[in-house]
Amino acid sequence: MSAIEPIHVIGGGMAGSEAAWQAAEAGVPVILHEMRPVTGTFAHRTDGLAEMVCSNSFRSDDDENNAVGLLHWEMRAGGGLVMAMADAHALPAGGALAVDRDPFSAAVTAKLEAHPLIRIERGEIAALPPADWSSVIVATGPLTSPALAEAIRGLTDERALTFFDAIAPIVHFDSIDLSKAWFQSRYDKGETEAERTAYLNCPMDRDQYEAFIDALLAADRAEFREGETDTPYFDGCLPIEVMAARGRDTLRFGPMKPVGLTNPHAPEKKPYAVVQLRRDNALGTLFNIVGFQTKMKYGAQTEVLRMIPGLGNAAFARLGGIHRNTFLNSPRLLDDRLRLRAEPRLRFAGQITGVEGYVESAAMGLLAGRIAAAERLGRDLPPPPETTAMGSLVRHITGGADAKTFQPMNVNFGLFPPLDAVRGGRRGRRERYKGYTDRAKADFTGWLALSTASAAAV
Repeated sequence: MSAIEPIHVIGGGMAGSEAAWQAAEAGVPVILHEMRPVTGTFAHRTDGLAEMVCSNSFRSDDDENNAVGLLHWEMRAGGGLVMAMADAHALPAGGALAVDRDPFSAAVTAKLEAHPLIRIERGEIAALPPADWSSVIVATGPLTSPALAEAIRGLTDERALTFFDAIAPIVHFDSIDLSKAWFQSRYDKGETEAERTAYLNCPMDRDQYEAFIDALLAADRAEFREGETDTPYFDGCLPIEVMAARGRDTLRFGPMKPVGLTNPHAPEKKPYAVVQLRRDNALGTLFNIVGFQTKMKYGAQTEVLRMIPGLGNAAFARLGGIHRNTFLNSPRLLDDRLRLRAEPRLRFAGQITGVEGYVESAAMGLLAGRIAAAERLGRDLPPPPETTAMGSLVRHITGGADAKTFQPMNVNFGLFPPLDAVRGGRRGRRERYKGYTDRAKADFTGWLALSTASAAAV
């Protein structure tokens, strides 16, 4: 380690891994604390850093018309480790970025272990960090250790908010009946044949769909853990049975929408609903059921999911689940440098700040790492402009959102300042989105120059 005092990063998930990488790349030593395998969680399977415990998708990779794709672009421009390793282990996904999860995690772990300015320490941080840790990034994610969560809650005198996050079921490919299912991305989206056939589709007619909804609503659900009964769901990760209870057509207009697909087994017949599965590993031996997070008991899951045409004999590598996710009331507690107002030596990153999604979490880690490193080197680095994807997220969680109703948020163009001289309405949407991304790329490039100059000036 160098003579510069290290930054301590607590948590080796997406945000913590990215924060450690960014700070070290800026020339600041880092001690990365990860409690696994000394202390495990019910959601993780390995001790690898940046393990993907839910979906294997980073969502849209369209950096001209999609806010998530723009966030991908900004992270790549910023030398993001998570995006570099995701690109290196990408799977065909029809315009989205899906990742081969185990090789991805192994690659992130190897990169961090090999960095000369990073030391990884295994073990739980079960209390507030010692006073001599003068710069700390807390990136403990949705499964923050209860002991640490209680310590943070006591420090802030503020109840942490919680919501349920989701794990989708994974099916062995060789158990799927391809006489009923077919490969096709919606609207044949993608530049290559692999991308245009990245999804497996299981069609339902009206009777099959109605029977499926009945079974969902009647299925036994898993018991809540202590303290979870009053925890609200996040609307972006609703269990399928909760969606079904909101209206019989909710799933058909959500994850089971049949648009943009043609069944080659019956091309003249339009499906009433379609269940999609997406490749989960490079070998193509595992597929996850898109949008099918659930709180059903395991026995009920297998019975209900095998009602889906093509999955009658499905063998499951993993069944779905819902778990509690802890996050701060960030608009009230954090400043725009992601520091805890009550104790500024503590900086937060990732899902604990109230962003939702792998990419958003990693992006907050990128910012926290860069800003903390600049601070350690005697410079002040402001967050990116709110016209950028990262800047819009930071602005939202640290003051743009109403603290009284704060809920986790994915990146979206609704967080961006409006554009001038771009027509509104549905017809102007594509022009408007391109305007957002063009402006964001220019402004983020300017912020990167400022960030690099801050590091070089020391």
